Amino acid sequence: MNFKFHTSGNITQEFFKRGISNFLDAMQHVKHLPYGRNSDRKNFLLVLEENKGTCSSKHALLQELAIENEFLEVKLMMGLFEMNGTSYPRIQKTLEANGLNYIPEAHNYLKIKGEIYDCTSSTSHSKDFSPYLIQEIEIQPSDVTERKIQIHQEFLKSWCSKKGFDFEQIWKIREQCIQNLSV
Repeated sequence: MNFKFHTSGNITQEFFKRGISNFLDAMQHVKHLPYGRNSDRKNFLLVLEENKGTCSSKHALLQELAIENEFLEVKLMMGLFEMNGTSYPRIQKTLEANGLNYIPEAHNYLKIKGEIYDCTSSTSHSKDFSPYLIQEIEIQPSDVTERKIQIHQEFLKSWCSKKGFDFEQIWKIREQCIQNLSV
């Protein structure tokens, strides 16, 4: 599933500047960058320039890199899963304080030949979320901004309605959980 870069596209050139010339090395480089939101969610090159990124920006960048190099086996996925304190111990106290076992969360990752690759952080692994997957959707890099949020919020509103929770309150708890994971 590895391939050498063969184009002079903008994204490829940014990886070349960092001494990276194949996809596996690009994935490892991105995976080891710290987790954090970029200053412009739509500019995926900021992952490299600001040396940080989220699951959305990091995986969108990698898929754009694959597309730029005509390696179309790389699929960008959005998974909705049960984010819990077992897989993410840093959110356990927040969930417990609010009487929750989990919150449905949206996560982006790559799928290549049916195998999941999570480059969110140096410690991230598909086993953290894949056993708790509720739904998977193949998306495009441009979808990780507004469309991902829209799909996630629609799903969460439906979940809140079924469980008798207030969406705004659950979204605030979710934001606190994400903040806990950023530390």
